[in-house]
Amino acid sequence: MVAAVTPTDNRYERLPDDVRSRLNSRLQMISTGENPLPPPAVDSPPPKAKPATVSLRNVSKTYDNGSRALVNVNLNIGKGDFLFVTGSSGSGKSTLLKLLYGQERPCSGEVVIGDQSLTRLRGNRLAMVRRRIGVVFQDYKLIPRRTVAENVAFVLWAQGYTRKEIHRRLWPTLKMVGLQGKAQCFPDQLSGGEQQRVSIARAVVGTPPLLLADEPTGNLDSENSLQVVKILKKLNSIGITVIVTTHNEQLVRLSNHPVVQLRNGYLRHLRR
Repeated sequence: MVAAVTPTDNRYERLPDDVRSRLNSRLQMISTGENPLPPPAVDSPPPKAKPATVSLRNVSKTYDNGSRALVNVNLNIGKGDFLFVTGSSGSGKSTLLKLLYGQERPCSGEVVIGDQSLTRLRGNRLAMVRRRIGVVFQDYKLIPRRTVAENVAFVLWAQGYTRKEIHRRLWPTLKMVGLQGKAQCFPDQLSGGEQQRVSIARAVVGTPPLLLADEPTGNLDSENSLQVVKILKKLNSIGITVIVTTHNEQLVRLSNHPVVQLRNGYLRHLRR
């Protein structure tokens, strides 16, 4: 408790006249129950920034043959965002995605997924981060001698899911990509568009918060391309962060999502 200064204190008598006058006024207001001080100003809190799911900080990548894939790239992608990465062949798009799931490492800079810096992760710790990232490849990478259902379930089996949990996740995922009727087919019995949808189902059956799609429509006709992008947008609508590399300008024009472009390793924003 702080003792009040009263007019009978010697300290009070030594105060300057103007200070004693203001103090008398304050004491009078306290005695009558008034608040001698104005209420503190309450500032509205600043809007919270969307947490970054992906962050590249001054990232550069040069291959052993001297080819510069990325040059001082800075990029932040928030949770639940959908981003198109465009650029011609050899511009660095695939390298960007490989850095994001740890297949490649930057020569300088830092790659952060969630709160984990991939630059310093190795072994099991890197594998645990990869489990939270779904990847869709241009060439599908399906297992030829396994059915559609087996290709999709393989990811869950490798991660130690029970048979019951695999079954619970498998069929809704196949239904989402429109392949529940093709579950027992083998990859060579499917069209290119169907194989890509199997690839998407395999990438998301574990419900990863981040999905990377590397030229997912590169080998498809326009109708199948639109169908694949529609599925990716549906996944994004349920909260999955989606990053798509593409050189298909028509798909980009039909979308209102943000777009960045890579050219000779340099990144610039085309649409925010």
